[in-house]
Amino acid sequence: MKETLVILAAGMGSRYGGLKQIDGVGNHNEPIIEFTIYDAIRAGFKKLVLIIKKEHQEAFEEALIKKVRPYIEVEYAYQDMNDIPEGVEIPEERVKPWGTTHALLACRDILKEDPFVVCNADDFYGRNAFEKIMEFFHDGLDDNTYCMVGYKVENTLSDNGTVTRGYCQKDDEDYLTSIKEIMNIKWNDAHDGVVYEEDGEYRPMEMGAPVSMNFWGFNESVMPKLGEIFAEELPAGIENNPLKYEALLPNHVGRMIEKGQCRVKVLTSNDSWFGVTYKEDKPVVVAKIQSLKDDGTYPDILFE
Repeated sequence: MKETLVILAAGMGSRYGGLKQIDGVGNHNEPIIEFTIYDAIRAGFKKLVLIIKKEHQEAFEEALIKKVRPYIEVEYAYQDMNDIPEGVEIPEERVKPWGTTHALLACRDILKEDPFVVCNADDFYGRNAFEKIMEFFHDGLDDNTYCMVGYKVENTLSDNGTVTRGYCQKDDEDYLTSIKEIMNIKWNDAHDGVVYEEDGEYRPMEMGAPVSMNFWGFNESVMPKLGEIFAEELPAGIENNPLKYEALLPNHVGRMIEKGQCRVKVLTSNDSWFGVTYKEDKPVVVAKIQSLKDDGTYPDILFE
């Protein structure tokens, strides 16, 4: 198998205030995405597909890709806002991409036969997540059985604002029964519990609740299923929220489960996530990355 790492890197970074996907956080100006690629290569992944906006290719190539090409096969895919089902009209003032499902569909002609991981460019997942998902690829993946790595919600929060997470429910065998994208999750005022906003009010969320950080294990069979759901939901999404509607991958995986189209095994990680949702998150990430170099988890220079 040629296990493939697919990285969602076409976001606009509106809350962060720039192209956060390649903003340096390491002492040699490495972005988080470079650590993700390093961990994937160490776990045995052999190909990288980077989903970006086409106008950003030169920036990605210069800041990152020229360093990793000697170590892994690389291919670009481009999220294009005009790549939507025929007959659907794009709102005149729309500039925001169509979301993570749409981004993944940009790879539908690239990802063939071999299993692949999908993850975000600006999230640090840890090496254990790649090792767990690689083991699953060799033991449990088939056309209708996928997987995800889930994290405890309290291990995924920012101290600088709210976050959006895919809230997961699973059965006794750790298969996902439902997943819903929940926005505006944060610590409560006492910083000893988690709350989320619903209907204008903040409600408690149980500590330890498993959430998705968009770390999925799929194969090519997922593409037509996602394409069908995206085409079904896009017209209503545009009608209800013409400028900001997004087709979110966790919600659409949940729809596939509801329709009986797949099973998704939840592989649990006790690691703490960190990332750069907000500009104010960066100093914390810089310190954590340096501590991982200091303790020998990563070499001083990832790609010599």
